[in-house]
Amino acid sequence: MKKDIILAGVGGQGILSIAACIGMAALEESLHLKQAEVHGMSQRGGAVHSNLRLSSEPIASDLIPEGKADIIIAVEPMESLRYLPMLNKNGWIITSSNPFINIKDYPEIEQLIQEIQKQPQYITLDANAMAKDCGNIRAANMIVLGAATPFLDLKLSNIENAVKAIFGSKGSDIVELNLNAVKAGRDHALKQL
Repeated sequence: MKKDIILAGVGGQGILSIAACIGMAALEESLHLKQAEVHGMSQRGGAVHSNLRLSSEPIASDLIPEGKADIIIAVEPMESLRYLPMLNKNGWIITSSNPFINIKDYPEIEQLIQEIQKQPQYITLDANAMAKDCGNIRAANMIVLGAATPFLDLKLSNIENAVKAIFGSKGSDIVELNLNAVKAGRDHALKQL
């Protein structure tokens, strides 16, 4: 098993929480893991991305070569497109369709979605609305994680256990909210397949 994953978004959107959940689930399955994060710009509004590499064999580098990523998981549509050169020809884009307009000349959202839809394999979802339906818009990152779960080759139960571990200190209501968000995102992706 080998998965090279790019996680992308804007500071404050929970990219590192997604990475932590995937990483914990991978370790639960005794996989090797390497991660490189760029979070110096992670103050709200700055671009954030992470390279996450999972494998049943030892991993030499924490950086994903251009054209080798299996999945781009993004909580912001423009950020998903930023990393297209990293995606392999059979790779998947999993992205929220909700823009985080943090620059003056931010492209029209319709143009961004059209570019995403030109890719051979993608899942787009209104993560903000879905998270709101689950009880809190702040769970949008877990909606996106849930949508990525069919493509990660990890047991869903291990991802759910990671969510419980990461959010456990915030109380059972927050854990349940995030588990429901993962389920909603996964259900959405499975319907799109």
